[in-house]
Amino acid sequence: MRILLVGAGGVGSAITRIAARRDYFEHMVVADYDLGRAEAAVAAVAGVGAAGRFGSAKVDAGDQVAVADLLREHRCDVLLNATDPRFVLPLFAAAHDVGAHYLDMAMSLSHPHPERPYELCGVKLGDDQFARAEEYRASGLLALVGMGVEPGLSDVFARHAADELFDEIEEIGVRDGANLTVDGYDFAPSFSIWTTIEECLNPPVVYEKERGWFTTAPFSEPEVFDFPEGIGPVECVNVEHEEVLLIPRWVDAGRVTFKYGLGDDFIAKLKTLHELGLDRTDPLTVPTDHGPARVSPRDVVAAALPDPATLGDRMRGKTCAGTWVKGTKDGRPREVYLYHVVDNEWSMREYGSQAVVWQTAVNPVVALELVATGAWTGAGVLGPEAFPARPFLDLLGEYGSPWGMREQ
Repeated sequence: MRILLVGAGGVGSAITRIAARRDYFEHMVVADYDLGRAEAAVAAVAGVGAAGRFGSAKVDAGDQVAVADLLREHRCDVLLNATDPRFVLPLFAAAHDVGAHYLDMAMSLSHPHPERPYELCGVKLGDDQFARAEEYRASGLLALVGMGVEPGLSDVFARHAADELFDEIEEIGVRDGANLTVDGYDFAPSFSIWTTIEECLNPPVVYEKERGWFTTAPFSEPEVFDFPEGIGPVECVNVEHEEVLLIPRWVDAGRVTFKYGLGDDFIAKLKTLHELGLDRTDPLTVPTDHGPARVSPRDVVAAALPDPATLGDRMRGKTCAGTWVKGTKDGRPREVYLYHVVDNEWSMREYGSQAVVWQTAVNPVVALELVATGAWTGAGVLGPEAFPARPFLDLLGEYGSPWGMREQ
């Protein structure tokens, strides 16, 4: 396997550090619009594993032709997308153009319903990718979409619950919470603020078998969820996320939701950004000393905040991603929470990556190993639920980061 990794930010850099310890691939090219960032990601794994397995390159992720040329130049048979969702479609298309498989951790962007955004779905997350599923299938290519931690591992948990833990599933609820703090900052998101704004301010999607997909208002249906391993109770609210769009395609469940533990302060700041129009992605004309410049307000917010990849030394605590499942087994009611916890102190000590980006990054590396060994096979646009869960969960443990299950 020869891999083109596009994106050398926090998650991309963590991917290289995790992958360097595995031997299932021949070569990985790390590409970024900032060549220095790509070179730094490669330099960080110098001396780990076989020599010469990593290279760096400069590329604009939005330039489909340039990405395709880079895939051909380095004879890569897989494109691993570690950029933000704006670049999903050109990267997704470039991989198909050259006959390469594709993997991402976030799917193509949604667009709210123009008239009833808090009731009806408009263009849903991933719709633009699923529209090209037959092209990928006809070409014998795999597009493994939503293969981070959430979505990703959370979807694997849903498949595992359906295969081994339940006879019938009433509800699946992905629940994400943490007790992370960042020394020296009043507000420092541990993940891309660009993506966080997109997820949290768009209308959340809920799935019900009798109704299909529908939307609600942002931050709806608050509930307190008790997270394991010392994190404790965190209030969680509905947030738009890919699991709700992916899980029902392969897992039979009466209801599917995604709720994120944001906290009142974080929600208040996001609402303020929205009220001020600073969540917008359309460029505004801004006067500068060098003349007018076209700038996206959301990009300004992202530039004003610290890079999440640089916060590891200041972070304390744990992050938890997991899937709560309610149903029946052998005629008896059952509830479980399948989860994965990463302690920031551990991830920094072992990999030099903060907990949130490391937890996201480990899952595509595991998935690609399963594809490389033939444990996971398929063609078309497929989510993690389309594959057997047990090989993934077993291999995740071999990576030194086991998962857990709690009976509710």
